[in-house]
Amino acid sequence: MSLASWFRWNEPPNRISQKNPTEMVVETLMMELNWQIKQAEKQQRERENEYRKIKTGVDYGWLVSYPKQSYDISPAERLQLEDMCTKIHPSYCGPVILRFRQLVAEYEPEVQEVSRLFRSVLQEAAEKIKEEEEAKKLARQWNTKNKTSLSLTTFKSRSRISPFISGIKTISEDVERGTQPTRRVWSMPEFRNAK
Repeated sequence: MSLASWFRWNEPPNRISQKNPTEMVVETLMMELNWQIKQAEKQQRERENEYRKIKTGVDYGWLVSYPKQSYDISPAERLQLEDMCTKIHPSYCGPVILRFRQLVAEYEPEVQEVSRLFRSVLQEAAEKIKEEEEAKKLARQWNTKNKTSLSLTTFKSRSRISPFISGIKTISEDVERGTQPTRRVWSMPEFRNAK
């Protein structure tokens, strides 16, 4: 038995599984949520330590050991948030993360409020995406409606303009045929061609 079989360097590297864009968006947004929850916990602990320091006058923070992540959102809420993340288009993933970070920095929410803030950002983005899709749909409808109506108008106008089909006699017809025009009762004087 060779040593190469023990070590796997001769085998071709496994390909990274190709995920669809929706899965990538969900993963990315949920990782951002988890990271912001951890940051909110850390800030909350620091505030509590500052409060204890001010209250007691002594810093015992070096004695306290905190769990890595004590707060976690419920599985039902996580599923709802993941479902909302699936509605986000991949091109909106970055702006959603930036907006979420901006709101977290602005409001400095408690740990329990981070998921609600995240939900509001997702709803805002979903509404914006929906409005843009409706605007595109209306624009497409307008363009197709406008094209068909122009072609129909052009067709109708062509069919209406046909001076030789109508039964109305004109002076030009009489002149061309060389016949005497019938006496007209119009407000304008009659002009005759001198022969």
